[in-house]
Amino acid sequence: MTTGKNTKFYETPNHPFQGERIAQEGGLLGDYGLKNKEELWRAQSQLRDIRREARRLLGEAQGDVEDAEVAGAEFLNRLRRLGILSEEDDLSQVLSLDVTDLLERRLQTVVYRKGLANTPNQARQFVTHGHITVDGARVTVPSRKVEVDEADLVAFDANSPLDDDLHPARAEAQE
Repeated sequence: MTTGKNTKFYETPNHPFQGERIAQEGGLLGDYGLKNKEELWRAQSQLRDIRREARRLLGEAQGDVEDAEVAGAEFLNRLRRLGILSEEDDLSQVLSLDVTDLLERRLQTVVYRKGLANTPNQARQFVTHGHITVDGARVTVPSRKVEVDEADLVAFDANSPLDDDLHPARAEAQE
């Protein structure tokens, strides 16, 4: 028996058989082309951690948003750099974030929204097969968070056959 680090980065739902939640999760899986519910639960856990940190900062500042923002400047800058918060949002806006705010920053979603792929699932396939680069570097992880300044640098790899506008996989996007 090995004693390793905990490798589970998500929490499963407390009540696994709630029809409404299951339907909502299924819709998000389809909308964002997620492989399985584990990816959604991982994003929900990341959101839970972000909210927890915001509540901690607000609690330490005893509800004073300005003091909390000074203490959590690095935390807020990271969220703004990732595009989860806009520049004018303050720490209290973190508590109103939704899981879709995190899912929108995934490389897979950025590729789809830029029109490089016809569907979210095709975007995932393009990423995992190595057809997509971010700032010239090939990336094969669909769940990678894309920073705001990197979003314009997402493109097809120059060595990829998909870089050609006439490639059959890109025909539907052109019409």
